[in-house]
Amino acid sequence: MTIKILLLGNTGQLGWELNRTLFTLGELTALDYPQINMADPENIRALVRRMRPNIVVNATAYTNVDQAEIEPNLAYAINAAGVEVLALETAELGSALIHYSTDYVFDGQKGTPYTEDDLPSPLNVYGKTKLAGENKVKDCTEIYLVFRTSWVYSLRRPSFVTKVLQWAREQETLRIVDDQISSPTWARTLAEATAQIIAQGQSDPVGYIQEKQGVYHLTDRGGCSRYEWAKAILKLDPKKEEQIVKEILPAKSVEFPSLAHRPLNSELDLSKVQEKFHIHLPAWQTSIHLAINRFST
Repeated sequence: MTIKILLLGNTGQLGWELNRTLFTLGELTALDYPQINMADPENIRALVRRMRPNIVVNATAYTNVDQAEIEPNLAYAINAAGVEVLALETAELGSALIHYSTDYVFDGQKGTPYTEDDLPSPLNVYGKTKLAGENKVKDCTEIYLVFRTSWVYSLRRPSFVTKVLQWAREQETLRIVDDQISSPTWARTLAEATAQIIAQGQSDPVGYIQEKQGVYHLTDRGGCSRYEWAKAILKLDPKKEEQIVKEILPAKSVEFPSLAHRPLNSELDLSKVQEKFHIHLPAWQTSIHLAINRFST
């Protein structure tokens, strides 16, 4: 039997990579707004009931962390209420749901990498709505995987990486915070790991997902500060001759006031996902090297 996969959010940085990795696993339908509107429950219900997929991969999200403080209702509608509808509809079909969450469900005060057993305590609306989405999935279906990730980037869409490269061409001095620590994660890492996990289910990936159901931390390996990450980006820049930046200086988060509070150290422990699925996740340094070099060629 050919597995029918419905990918939601295929034009985003993660969705673009999922689109290129999931098509080998079955019959893939990839959609984004306005075909799928995660703030419209009836739109979601009608789509899932019409498509009747075996697996739904939800790469949609309201991800503007600061704007979520201004639009909490919209953030909740997309990150939680819409996810609840997806979970209920997939449960009704006996289908599997794969959903992505965030390190921002934690407050960043632990001091060591967070495990899946640590108690979430989000600091901002974005984190609270993503945690609510996780709980909706767990409450509404038994056939699911939730992957918490962090600092996702792609060079195909605006990201911290593209911003640093742009700033280096516009400013002689860059000041980057050195007290926010997490794991930079290439969107391709997430997409390829997702595809590998689905493929492990062989002829019955839905049953396999039900067997392995749960919340998992899924990022590139290792952590760093944004300051360390920025330095690595500039060192790997294939067009250094275009840079005008002369120095990059460390700064503190308090020097850059923002609407949303962010966790200072939200690195995630990867032990569970590596042990359960026997996958090897690359170091963040390896991924950023590959991402910049592949995009420049």
